[in-house]
Amino acid sequence: MRELLSVRVFHRLAAAFVLAELIEWFALITLAVVVYDQTSDALATTALFASTKLIPSLVVPVLAARTDRWATTRGIGALFAFEAVVFAGLAGVILQFSLLLICVLALVDGCVAALIRAYTRAAVATTMEPRGLLREANAALNFGFALMNIVGPATAGLAVGLLDPSVVMLIGAGLLVVAAIFVGSDTTRVTVTGDEAGWMRRVREAVAYLRRQPVTLLLILGEGLVMMFGTLVAPIEVVYAKESLDAGPEAYAALAAAWGAGITVGSLVFARVGRRHLAVSLVASTAVMGAGITIMAGAPTLLVACAAAMLGGTGNGVQWVSAVTALQESVSAAMQVRVAGFFEAVVTLVPGIGYLLGGAITQATSPRVAFLVAGLGILAAALAGAGAFLVHRRAPGRLVTTPRRVVPDET
Repeated sequence: MRELLSVRVFHRLAAAFVLAELIEWFALITLAVVVYDQTSDALATTALFASTKLIPSLVVPVLAARTDRWATTRGIGALFAFEAVVFAGLAGVILQFSLLLICVLALVDGCVAALIRAYTRAAVATTMEPRGLLREANAALNFGFALMNIVGPATAGLAVGLLDPSVVMLIGAGLLVVAAIFVGSDTTRVTVTGDEAGWMRRVREAVAYLRRQPVTLLLILGEGLVMMFGTLVAPIEVVYAKESLDAGPEAYAALAAAWGAGITVGSLVFARVGRRHLAVSLVASTAVMGAGITIMAGAPTLLVACAAAMLGGTGNGVQWVSAVTALQESVSAAMQVRVAGFFEAVVTLVPGIGYLLGGAITQATSPRVAFLVAGLGILAAALAGAGAFLVHRRAPGRLVTTPRRVVPDET
């Protein structure tokens, strides 16, 4: 952390990453509550989800390729400022409710939020890897991400419960303005990753690049598979708590808290030891995550289920940052934004598939079967990943090696 704090630009990028996660929770919870309260229609909330997650996942790769030259602190600040305008528009639409306008603005916000994440990851990679601090930087960001997954939903839920939803969106807009000023005012030069070629050519170059880089493509598809199985249980966890564990709503809250606590522990584990042996930590943490969910499938009591959830959350906390770091280290500087755009598309799209599968399996069988399918699916992904890395262990690259520390001259 002392080394990271000596790099001024990292302060701005870390703030952008954490604030983006917090503000996304504000938008997601507020809009979901408003849409359901106004319509009492599950299809309406599905349309909202499609606007914020599904459709952006299809267009973000093209947007990232078209605008990859903007992946600087000032570019990220400009996106925060634009998102603040979108939030203000949503606050106005909430007062005069229109599902169509909410979905349109939510679509725009989903695209902007995905670009902010892609830009931030690319900027972190291109500024911290030459200093030999990429893994340390991702460990710190992962800890912030873990905290926001606890603080974000709680804060947003409390705000929606106490305040008018339009006021909550205006608070979010204010936070975005603060983020835009803080991040965009930085004058540190961030490596520009784009070129002057047309955007269609850049998209084709990104696709060709992924075809030539089997490890990079494996990481993107593998993480998508893990996320699909991991989110499979998300929509039916409350059903699992009530029917499988024969407990009340407090059991659902306890399971969610246990998983969140596990993510926080996992982020500390990665910061301590996981970043030193990246391939091992990626495969092992995926297996631990799958084992935790598998144990939950057969847990006889709430206490056992919470312990298993904390185990799975710990694996999740190591697994995610290991996958992101491995992906960044396998990609050249010129392709960071474009590959990050494809990665954002995959991780934005697959949760929707997971939600549908989880609901269908639970409807046809039981919540325990859904948890078992999810856990075994993640374990199978871990096994496949271990086999793939063994195949490529002799190939040159940074994925399975300890990174060399490089301390550049300060300019």
